[in-house]
Amino acid sequence: MTGPLEVLDSHLAGLASALLPYRAEAGRLARWGDELARLLAGGGRILVAGNGGSAAEAQHLAAELVGKLRDDRAPLSAIALCAETSSLTAIGNDYGFDEVFARQVRAHGRPDDVLLLLSTSGRSANLVRAARAGRELGMRCWALTGPTPNPLADACTDVLAVPYPDSQVVQELHLVSAHVLCAYVDVHLPAPFAPTGYLTTGPAAPGAAMAGTAMAGAGPAGATPPATQTVPAGAAAQPVGAGAATVRPSGVEDELVLRVPGTLRPGGSEGEGR
Repeated sequence: MTGPLEVLDSHLAGLASALLPYRAEAGRLARWGDELARLLAGGGRILVAGNGGSAAEAQHLAAELVGKLRDDRAPLSAIALCAETSSLTAIGNDYGFDEVFARQVRAHGRPDDVLLLLSTSGRSANLVRAARAGRELGMRCWALTGPTPNPLADACTDVLAVPYPDSQVVQELHLVSAHVLCAYVDVHLPAPFAPTGYLTTGPAAPGAAMAGTAMAGAGPAGATPPATQTVPAGAAAQPVGAGAATVRPSGVEDELVLRVPGTLRPGGSEGEGR
């Protein structure tokens, strides 16, 4: 009879043995995070997809980018192609299951965007087809897989492969990869996209300096204030930072909220309750 700790210890032993070689991927994740931060801050997008448990991890990754990992920051454009059930079932019904991601890539993908595909085996035909579609569009195609060689790794331009035979361990390290990738994105995001309190190492976002200049301009008394400021009638427009609340993208009414890359708008000014 199996002891109460035998199954757990066996699983943890496998995970532990995979951790040391996995540490060699730190450089790749840091590079991906830097590239992704620059892309997303410039108005680009990441598409992610997987099947089964990998679909859940793809959605998890997208949620960390659209929402946040730890600290408040600007929302970033990430779409999990495996989350839209109406499109999945319609495409699967009309074109076959192998096309469920490729057709969405052709719809949403743009040159230089990132397509990140997750598969423990690297042999899912629908992901391989998605990678081919992405490359045809000029996207950067990345993969998280299990041991190589595998067809998905061959179809992508860059791959983080976990060299372990147990798919459970591979999937667990894919989740670690998603969290670490998002952490590197936060580190490299340029202001004003970066989380509150982060020291950014990336370049200024396109249009950010222009937006900052527009926000800082003060108008004469009685003049119409810039569209990005809320100023009482007859009062002078005040530069941002002069008595203003901390800029954090949390949506609180008295804070400035970054909604569109390169554009700052006052929180609470877009007609709540519509």
